[in-house]
Amino acid sequence: MHTDEIPWDVLLIGGASGLGKSRAADLLRVRHGAFVVEFDDVVAALQAATSADSHPGLHHFSAVPDPNALGADRVLELQIATARALDDALLGVVRNRLTVDVPAIVEGDYLTPAAAARAAAEAAEQGRRVRAVFLHEDDPRSIGANYADREPDSGPQPERAAVSARYSTWLADQARAHALPVVECRPYATLPERLAAALA
Repeated sequence: MHTDEIPWDVLLIGGASGLGKSRAADLLRVRHGAFVVEFDDVVAALQAATSADSHPGLHHFSAVPDPNALGADRVLELQIATARALDDALLGVVRNRLTVDVPAIVEGDYLTPAAAARAAAEAAEQGRRVRAVFLHEDDPRSIGANYADREPDSGPQPERAAVSARYSTWLADQARAHALPVVECRPYATLPERLAAALA
């Protein structure tokens, strides 16, 4: 479904944890009357329906006795591997949403730029419009502050924030390599306008 007001049929919002993707998706949902898919829910469903034996790529962290004991480099490596293992799942979600004449937003941590670019190319062959944008934040302190705001009972999470910042940098580099827009998540007050400009 094409409209002059919405330059996409499906919009993918990727980025690391703690960057405000859900908030951005909700603002765009209200503005455009779009349906939102939280890709984290898809990930959880796939992990619940599979096992480490049948689908090891989806269970990197559950196969580790104590994930908290992993070093930052290993956590980042497993996070990237998990995201790549979910590429086909993202393509499946996008293909399904394109069967419905309602604009959709898919947001989540595990959207890779490679899969987003592939989804956009597939859609273009059908005369449909899939766009992608990746939020970016490389300051662990800012990400940590977001964690503290949304998860106050969890206490400080500096190690998690540091890994998230590194994952954000990896995603941003990959997005640029695939000619996809990267938008700094701060300042939050102007994020909707900056997203609109990036997708214009």
